[in-house]
This record gives sequence, structure tokens and C-alpha cells, in this order.
Amino acid sequence: MSLNPLANPKGVKLLCELCQKPAYLQCTSCRVTYYCSEEHQKVDWVGIHEKICLLLLPLRTPIPLVSSEEERKHRQEQLLQRQKQMIDLTRTEGSKLLFEGAHEAAVPAALQALRFSIAVYGLSSVELVPAYLVLGEASIGLGRLSQAEEYLSQARWTVLKTPDCDAAIKSKMYRICGLLQAAKGNFSEALKNYANDIYHAALISGPKHVKTTGGYFHMANVFFRKGQTETAHNIYSEVVNIWSEMLKSVVKLEEPQPESTLTSFVEKSAEEGEMLDEAQEAEAIQMLHAIYDLQQSNSNYGAANMVMLLHTLALLHTHLMGYPKAQEFAQDALTCAKENELVIDVSEVENLNSFISAKA
Repeated sequence: MSLNPLANPKGVKLLCELCQKPAYLQCTSCRVTYYCSEEHQKVDWVGIHEKICLLLLPLRTPIPLVSSEEERKHRQEQLLQRQKQMIDLTRTEGSKLLFEGAHEAAVPAALQALRFSIAVYGLSSVELVPAYLVLGEASIGLGRLSQAEEYLSQARWTVLKTPDCDAAIKSKMYRICGLLQAAKGNFSEALKNYANDIYHAALISGPKHVKTTGGYFHMANVFFRKGQTETAHNIYSEVVNIWSEMLKSVVKLEEPQPESTLTSFVEKSAEEGEMLDEAQEAEAIQMLHAIYDLQQSNSNYGAANMVMLLHTLALLHTHLMGYPKAQEFAQDALTCAKENELVIDVSEVENLNSFISAKA
């Protein structure tokens, strides 16, 4: 991406996309985005601008004068729809970047989500809270705890003023508050927040849904840091079990057809079952691989639990079409079951391994 240096005419105030300071550089692609420095341009490009550059042009171009009220109304409805789509895109991208550990890159995406949410819903709407939470979590990851506290205070106040606030927003808010307390070393408060996170997530989809696993995972992390490793490992196992059931429903096993000797896997359609978005996929990768890295050196984890974890990782990478990695985990699961002489049914793992062998 290239930039145009600008010499702003007197009275024209162009502001940096990231810091809102005076801007002297312009994106040459969309020509409606400005920066105070090349550094901020690069951060914004990596975080979100690459994905939305050309989408910003119709959103930031004034609606032209039209001959009829009907046409004007139609154009406004189109603008509103595009803004809402942009909110969904930037929220998802920000959450995905957080799960990938890219805290600095998540900030531009969250700022865009916040701006478009304000434009659509106003300054006091609860619809602003998801963006505040992404900004809060990014700040925690960057070690800026005071800034995180400011974002979370705004989120809590907005939720408090909204009696009918959605349980999903409350769940996420408690989770980020838990992360902040854990970062401060206030483990008791962190656990209270994670318990509230799990409770509100369970209100939406039940206690065994993947929406609860974030709270469980971070709760286990706190117990592990407190030295209560047995409790932590039990909760980690629950996280794996929940993801295993979800991934089995997303990656559906079909019975072998007469003309084929291979078992095939297909993605369920949106009508048949719930699908995972990019942020959920990134969350699964982050949690399951973190548990795997931790349990590899844990002799007390149990061979049966390890087989379940390896099978779940194989399912995850099959869903992501990362077949070489999926095959590695499937074969490790079979090896683990054999070496430990486990009396368990591994037919699902064997069928999965046969399918991936043809793909890898």
C-alpha cells in the first residue's frame, strides 16, 4: 500500500485513523483514510485496513443530492446496511486477532467497530460494548492495565444502564473483567468473574456449549497459577470434551459408499447445525493447543484424556483442512491408545485417520 503526502489547506482538518491527531498522509487506494505517520498506517493496515480499504469509499463518500424522497431513503437504508455489515466484520476480525495473540493489531479493528457502532446506534447504546471489550482485552495483552480499566468501566456502565442487556454481552464482559483481575494478581475476583461468564454463556446455549469454554479455560488457568493443578487439569479436560462434541457435529462422518473404500468427512450445512466463524476457530486453536502444550509434560493427565485431546485436535485441523497436522494428531492418538493398552473404542479415530491419509 502506498501513501500520498498531504499539505492540508487552511481550515481543513484531517485526522489520523488511529490517534485522531492531525494527519498528513493519505491512503492512495481508498483516498478516504488518513494517518499522522507511516507507523500508524502500517499498524492499521495489518490490523484491519487491508480487509476494508475499498469498502470504506462508499461509506465515507457523502450521499449525493437525489430527485426524490424515496431515492434518498433507499440510499440511507443501503448506507445503514453497509455500516452494520462493517460492524460484524470488524468485531469478528478484532476477536480473531486477540485469539491469535496479535493484541496491537486488534486495536484498529476494534476502533473501527466502535466508530461504526456509534454511527448506527449512538453513544449510549449497549451495541458499543463488544468494541469496548475487544479494546479492553487488547490493552490487557499489551500490559496497559489502566487503559483496560477505562474501557471496561465504560462497558460495565453501559451494561448497567441496559436492564435487558443480552446474556452474550454480559458473558464476554465478565470474561474480560476476569482477565484484568488475573493480570493484577487478584485471583479470587478473577474466579468470580469467570463464574459469571460461564453462567451467562450457559443461559444462551446450555452449560456444555463451546460458548462456555472461554470461561472454563481461563478459570483453569487461574487454578493452575494458584498451584491447584488437579482442579485445573479437570477443568481443562471439560474444555476438551465440549470442543470434541462440537467438532464432531461440525465435521460429520459419512458411512462408506459401495464405490469407495474411504470414509469421507463433510462440513454440515448451516441448516443442519451450527457452524464456527473465524473468531471461534481461532479460539479453538488457541485453547486446545495451549492445553496440549501444557499436558504433554504432565504424567498425571491420563492416557485416555490425552487420546481425547489428540482426537479433538485432529478433528479441529480436519475442519480447517490442515490435513498433514490433522493426520499427525490422529496417528498420535492411536499410538497413545496402543502403547498404554487402553480398552477404549478408537474406531472414530481410525476412520478419521484413514480419510486424512488420502488428503495429506
